[in-house]
Amino acid sequence: MSFSRSAAYTSAGVDIRAGNELASRIKTLVASTQTHGVLSDIGGFGGLFRPDVSGMQSPVLVAGTDGIGTKLKMASMFNRHDTVGIDLVAMSVNNCLVLGAKPLFFLDYFSCGELNVDLAATVVGGIAEGCKMSGCTLLSGETAEMPGMYANGDYDLAGFCVGLVDGPNIVDGSTISVGDVIIGLASSGLHSNGYSLVRKIYEESGVKADDIVPGTDRTFADVLLTPTVIYADQVKSIMRDLPLKGMVHITGGGFYDSIPRVLSPSVCASIRFSGWERPAIFEWLKQQGKLSWPEMLQIFNCGIGYIMITDRATADEMLPRFKSMNTEAWEIGTIVRRKDNQEQVEISFD
Repeated sequence: MSFSRSAAYTSAGVDIRAGNELASRIKTLVASTQTHGVLSDIGGFGGLFRPDVSGMQSPVLVAGTDGIGTKLKMASMFNRHDTVGIDLVAMSVNNCLVLGAKPLFFLDYFSCGELNVDLAATVVGGIAEGCKMSGCTLLSGETAEMPGMYANGDYDLAGFCVGLVDGPNIVDGSTISVGDVIIGLASSGLHSNGYSLVRKIYEESGVKADDIVPGTDRTFADVLLTPTVIYADQVKSIMRDLPLKGMVHITGGGFYDSIPRVLSPSVCASIRFSGWERPAIFEWLKQQGKLSWPEMLQIFNCGIGYIMITDRATADEMLPRFKSMNTEAWEIGTIVRRKDNQEQVEISFD
């Protein structure tokens, strides 16, 4: 591109050449995520994908979008940007998985005030890694350089996932009934929720990035930026052989707001707080923030990132399977009949 043609835009703070350099650098990353069905290369106005619907009775597309909020501020504080892309993919993919969908493709949106090509390429590298972990392709994306919209060095991310499920296999919670078992799958830590509070507690505590989190051998930077688990392999394995009635991604709103999304008004989830192990970071946040466990469970996943609900016989088959997949999972509760005006999530702290 001629410098004279782009000089006016560059003087306004938008470097077209930097955007072109980024596109060139990430082509290999994008190509590494391609799966069967991709019909286009990066750089077009949109991505083309032909889904394989052979053998399906009633193919249904499932779409989800999310970001990772102020975890990005913590990534900037620690100057570590290689894993936030995994978080971005995980948040949307996990939301699609709960309906029984197979992730097909992912789209990303990266916005900033001034484009730092090295930083952006690092972030996209994480997105590509998350797509490979999910079994989907990074089909398309957008990089927006918007001077004056962001403080120096700040950027934001949004992600969009599209999946596919056969109509009869949609998992929507409609068959959940009294006596069903709640299986909790371990989180890797905080995942990507509650970071406005996390950052406040961290800054007020006086600890440093390289200090060790009490009860662990890992630094605060390592623990606080541990990426969100992508549960695609676990869901695929279970759905291949066993019936599921409902699934929950423990995300914004913690236990109290996430679980009711799959419950009918007639039932309640009875959870045993002693039923699973909690990573040490949650105890530290509780103590430093002077919070109660109910407050923690309203904000954070507290060690359970994903929930599956099924009948007793199926639950007994599921737990050994998770162990063979090196996935920590516990029976953490049951479905009970709901009483008048009872909250749909009751957690016992005995």
